[in-house]
Amino acid sequence: MAKSHGEIGAYEAKSKLPEILRRVEAGERFIITNRGVPVAELRPVCGDAMPSARQAISGMKNLSKISGVSTRALRLLIEEGRR
Repeated sequence: MAKSHGEIGAYEAKSKLPEILRRVEAGERFIITNRGVPVAELRPVCGDAMPSARQAISGMKNLSKISGVSTRALRLLIEEGRR
């Protein structure tokens, strides 16, 4: 369940983005204002749209079990994704 909305100015949101993102990840929602006028809502991604860390790690471990994909090919794909 999401926590109540917090109102935050655009400048403050920009200045404290890492902290705000941690709070959003924990379920909080924010209304971002520009000169006191609400312009955006920052909220957690709904349900299954974002996998948990365990799900992501499990998925990465299972990549090598896919038949027909060599370890070298996987490494190249991973490196390409980091660029």
